[in-house]
Amino acid sequence: MSGTAEIYDAVLDPGKLDLLRSWVRHQSWFDGDPERLEQVTAYRFVDPAGEVGMESFLLSDGENTFHVPVTYRGAELEGAADSLVGTMEHSVLGRRWVYDAPADPVYTTEVRRVISHRDTAADHVQMEDGAITPSPVNIRGGGDGPAEGVDAPQVIRVISEENNAEADRPLIGSPGTLSGTWQDVDGSHTAVLVVVD
Repeated sequence: MSGTAEIYDAVLDPGKLDLLRSWVRHQSWFDGDPERLEQVTAYRFVDPAGEVGMESFLLSDGENTFHVPVTYRGAELEGAADSLVGTMEHSVLGRRWVYDAPADPVYTTEVRRVISHRDTAADHVQMEDGAITPSPVNIRGGGDGPAEGVDAPQVIRVISEENNAEADRPLIGSPGTLSGTWQDVDGSHTAVLVVVD
C-alpha cells in the first residue's frame, strides 16, 4: 500500500473542479463541455519526502470519463510552466501550485514504483480526527513491463473499459499498467489508467 495521504478539511480558492474545468478546455485530448464535468472519484499517491501532493481525478461530462492526475506543490516546479494547471489558496497549507502530473518527476517516479511493485493507492487520513478510510478507487500495479522505459508514463486521458488486446488497448492488470476499479451510480468500472513503456 502506497502509504497514507493526509486530507484536510480546508477551504480552496478556486475549488479543484473549477481549476480543472478551466484547464481541460485547452487540452487536445478533451473534446467535451468542461462546464458539464463532475468528479466521479479520485485516488492518491504519497510522496515519500512528504512535500508533493498527488491526486488523480476521474471526471465525467455525462458521455466520457476523463483521467486527470495532478500534483500539488508549495512552490513553483522549475521548467514546468507549460504544465501548470493553475494556483489555488489552501486555507491550511497556503498557496499551492497545481501541475499536470506527468510533468512532475515526483509523480512519474511514484507511479512507476506502484506499477513495478504491484502496489495500490494510498489510504486517506482525515487530519482533524485521525479517521482512516481506504482509497475510493481500487488501484493495482501490474508489475514490470517488458522493459524499464525512460519516457514519462503514458496517462490514459479518455477512459475505456475495453479489455481487448486486438483493440490496440493494454489489457487490464497486464505488466506495465496501472489499473483501477471504482463504483458510481452506474455500477462498477475497471480500466487501465497509466501505461509505462
